[in-house]
Amino acid sequence: MNFAATPAESSQACDPESSQTNREKIVGIIGGMGPEATVDLMNRVIKATSAKDDIDHVRMLVDNNPKVPSRIRALIEKNGESPLDCLQDMARRLESWGVDFLAIPCNTAHFYHHGVQQAVNIPLLDMIGLSVNFITSQIPDLKTVGLLASSAVFDLGLYNKRFADAGVNLMVMDPDDQNKVMAAIRKIKTSNYGPEVVQMIQEVADSLARQGAQALLVACTELSIIGGHVTPAVHMFDASQILAEAIVKEAKS
Repeated sequence: MNFAATPAESSQACDPESSQTNREKIVGIIGGMGPEATVDLMNRVIKATSAKDDIDHVRMLVDNNPKVPSRIRALIEKNGESPLDCLQDMARRLESWGVDFLAIPCNTAHFYHHGVQQAVNIPLLDMIGLSVNFITSQIPDLKTVGLLASSAVFDLGLYNKRFADAGVNLMVMDPDDQNKVMAAIRKIKTSNYGPEVVQMIQEVADSLARQGAQALLVACTELSIIGGHVTPAVHMFDASQILAEAIVKEAKS
């Protein structure tokens, strides 16, 4: 006799609110891009939750999959396998395991947001749209914003139209500053969070502020890992933090 439960059955069996109409939603995280950035998002969700006990926290099912094909090779270098099939497969599996909505803690991977959303029948949060909407709601007269992001985010124009539609100019980063950002991202991917890495991003943040940025957005989830140690002269937002707070809001709604 087979007593094994399906993932969906197991999900319901250990959910004390499964029989209630107000059961909290479960989030599925399409992660691994990179692995530590995914863990950073999970920590942010925990800290963003108003909890008095374990049961008050958001339930997360996480596929922290570092084997997703390279977004850079596929989109920028044009010589790699598309990650879309893999991302869609991860989304479908999470859906089959009983999650109610999805999130991807990777800005570059949002190039595939529409394709992933089409593969499932549950919502996929849009970190880019959420970030633009949040920043413009916090600074209604915002005219110029600077991004701390990978070259891919700029090359793909992931934030350009969203900010333009909101009447906000997106600054073009100086090549030397962009090289510093990319060097910092590569170091963070090897778990190097030393003072020299923080200093690289601090210098870029200060440079963007001097050039007229009224606000900054950390738009790389690797940079989010050290973002709290960077203190620019202007307000700095973080796309990963905005996504984490949106996850909590959606789960509790």
